[in-house]
Amino acid sequence: MATIAEGPRTSPLERNWWLRAPAVLVAPRSVFVSLRDESEEAVEERQEPLTAMVALAGIAAVLATPVARSMLNDGSSWLIVPVWAFIGGSFYGLAAYWVGGGLLFGACRRLGGLGSYRRSRHVLALSMAPLVLSLFTLWPIRIAIYGEWFFRTGGNDYGPGDQAFNYLVLGSFAWSGLLLVIGVRTVHGWSWGRSLAATGLAASLPVFILIGTHAHLTGGLN
Repeated sequence: MATIAEGPRTSPLERNWWLRAPAVLVAPRSVFVSLRDESEEAVEERQEPLTAMVALAGIAAVLATPVARSMLNDGSSWLIVPVWAFIGGSFYGLAAYWVGGGLLFGACRRLGGLGSYRRSRHVLALSMAPLVLSLFTLWPIRIAIYGEWFFRTGGNDYGPGDQAFNYLVLGSFAWSGLLLVIGVRTVHGWSWGRSLAATGLAASLPVFILIGTHAHLTGGLN
């Protein structure tokens, strides 16, 4: 009897992580506790769901940049938007995952943490869940309302409604920041103050770079 070749099957643990990762939005501590298991099997099973989360969060993040608001100013076809969002967002998310994870790892080690660089990356990845949520809830509504005008300067996409969406976007970033603090506190068993200090230390370099870049651009325009 001929044997039918079967493709690789998703293990129960990996399927569990596809459900567990989004659950960080409602039960963060129980999900972050799972990251304490750094066995090769456990790490491998959660790698794919967390990588997908990072890429999707990156797409949501680039849609919130000033670049997105002027993409179609030159009359380009709107078809360029999803391509740009997917490629640019995935790159942006993965860059934040590796660089941001390194900064978080360094900050935690500075304050006496013993976790691995890999675990710091995974904590950061899970904290991006609110951005993923916004990609599937907030952004479809916003783009459905304003259409291609959202990607052009001026037009009817500016005003109180647009400002309300901006606040919701900022709220998703703030929520991610809170989850990051909770994640650091959970995996290390630290106090709130120590966890906030580690998160703030990790974020200080990107903040200084953003402030310096903004000051340079502003000075160049004056």
